[in-house]
Amino acid sequence: MTTTTAPAPAATGAGPADVAAKASRDRRPGRRRGLAPGKRLPASRLVGPALVLALWTVASAAGALDPGAVPAPWTVVRTTGQLWSDGTLATDVLTSLRRAAYGFALGLFAGVVLALTAGLSRIGDALIDGTVQLNRAVPTLGLIPLFILWLGIGETFKIAIIAIVVYVPVYLNLHAALSGIDSRYVELAEAQGLSRLTFVRQVVVPGALPGFFVGLRLGVTGSWLSLVVLEQINATSGLGYMMFQAQNYGRTDIILVGLLIYGVFGLVSDSVVRLIERRALSWRRALSN
Repeated sequence: MTTTTAPAPAATGAGPADVAAKASRDRRPGRRRGLAPGKRLPASRLVGPALVLALWTVASAAGALDPGAVPAPWTVVRTTGQLWSDGTLATDVLTSLRRAAYGFALGLFAGVVLALTAGLSRIGDALIDGTVQLNRAVPTLGLIPLFILWLGIGETFKIAIIAIVVYVPVYLNLHAALSGIDSRYVELAEAQGLSRLTFVRQVVVPGALPGFFVGLRLGVTGSWLSLVVLEQINATSGLGYMMFQAQNYGRTDIILVGLLIYGVFGLVSDSVVRLIERRALSWRRALSN
């Protein structure tokens, strides 16, 4: 009697259960990596400036740049060392930092207070928002002659102009963030019986922080942009004054020293704000994290 045996399934074949499991794995969100930008590169913000510096160095070494118009990087470094050893650069840097700090602190305080008043009150919004929008439409540097007549030509008008440049973006972004909070959160807070202070602390502040940090970054940058102009008006010290004096003597190397220091200050201050933002908004899952 002859017995027949059924052929065994191939060892390398995949059954229906295996195919379904593989398809399920492929559909998981973690498997799709083509849409997100990926992990943050270390010191990624320094790549661009380092590339510009490398191109500047190569072009200067090859003689493609006129040394009288664009001095070589090593010339700028040597000039920086000379100015620092003379003591003039340290004085100018401290003066500029003090002016920027006072103006930024005043503008930040004004922007936050006005935005909270207008964003949390209909009466405050009616009184404040239109005035700020009108101020935004007026070129801030065009207010310099008027502020000189009002406040004199000393330090006060410089700090006031910096404060105006700072408070406008802080107000606009914080006010927009407050106005954009979902009304359903308000209804939920009322249903839970939250007090106004608790509502502001638990709902308003977390919802408005992203917009606040955007305005804060714009305000920090604006303080440095306005400072370089203001320090060329009846000033006796500061980086802008140093650059203005260098222009009279045709010292492009000193002008580049001032511009580079302004750029470094702007990059460092913006990086500090971004670091604080990531710490304060660590609960948020964003592409920038």
